[in-house]
Amino acid sequence: MDREWNDSQPIYRQLRDRVVAMILDGVLKEGDPLPSVRNVAAEYRVNPLTVLKGYQQLVDEGLVETRRGRGMFINAGARGLLLQGERQKFLGEEWPRISATIQRLGLKAEELLNGAKGQPPADAEQSKSAERKAAKAKTTEEEN
Repeated sequence: MDREWNDSQPIYRQLRDRVVAMILDGVLKEGDPLPSVRNVAAEYRVNPLTVLKGYQQLVDEGLVETRRGRGMFINAGARGLLLQGERQKFLGEEWPRISATIQRLGLKAEELLNGAKGQPPADAEQSKSAERKAAKAKTTEEEN
């Protein structure tokens, strides 16, 4: 887990979100124990009650179960529940903004896919090639 906290959300909520990300990324799997409240509190220098509040949210959402005397464990089906919820959240909250930006910038699907892979879009390569040819032609004209 990242050790930095931001001021946009309470720390317990950020802790909850980090555990959710670890479940979605497969770092924590169904049946795995959560790190103890004391260990997390000591490692991240936060109040144990803050950690407990973040963990309690996971319990309330049905993602984690408490086993008396043994700790908290990831429930079976937690990843599936999270995927469903996070997809709906993304499509409902984030996608409309992203889609509007894509339309505003006039981006095409190919440009988005190439950009995601770190490759320049095909149009950018063509325009760079055209710029090089124009510069070369200009130097040739000046030499003559």
